[in-house]
Amino acid sequence: MAERSTPEATRRTQKERTALSDERMLAVAITLICERGTAATTLKEIGELAGYSRGLAGYRFKTKAGLLSCIVKAVGEEWLGELRKAVQDKNGLAAICAGTDAHYRFVRDAAERIRAFYVLWFDSIGPDAELKKVIAAIHERRRRDVERWIRGGIAEGTVRPDVNVRSVAEQFCAAIIGIVYQWLVTPEAHKHIRDLHEGLKDQMTRALALPETAATGRKRKLPEEVEP
Repeated sequence: MAERSTPEATRRTQKERTALSDERMLAVAITLICERGTAATTLKEIGELAGYSRGLAGYRFKTKAGLLSCIVKAVGEEWLGELRKAVQDKNGLAAICAGTDAHYRFVRDAAERIRAFYVLWFDSIGPDAELKKVIAAIHERRRRDVERWIRGGIAEGTVRPDVNVRSVAEQFCAAIIGIVYQWLVTPEAHKHIRDLHEGLKDQMTRALALPETAATGRKRKLPEEVEP
């Protein structure tokens, strides 16, 4: 099954045509998931709305679960790239605050993609074993990243040496998911979502900072925005 021919399409290599059709079908799937939810999103409609045959999505992704897993992986990799750019070589609270700021910006700027990602995240508690496995791997990677930042801060002398690294990392990851749930329910409450990210940074400061730092608190905040 191939994409419908156009002069431009015939000049592309097979690899380029495959990548383009995947990108278009994933974009359509993300829009449908945000509009209708996963239950009402079908492979046949995704193929058609993307400009291809009714069967291409099924041929390419095999199953609906396969398509959903591809969306999670694609958006997850996009977020990982943004996170790496934000954190760079930072450790400790600097890394956690940079990562939290980056998450807020990603939610704000890639709203539809991140909404679909987290809709699928919460759907993973259902019976779909393939999706659950992908989400569990992403969650584990997030926790390990936060643990690495905290241990790096301890090694640098900027984080309390007696902190329970695993516990704080799990609390941070759970808080991010809680903030996301608030955003899914009230996506228009931009200031509230920003304030929740700021509050998380304050909580992490109290949990991790050396006594003299924790007492003074953080100084930097996200840029102010006007509530629509």
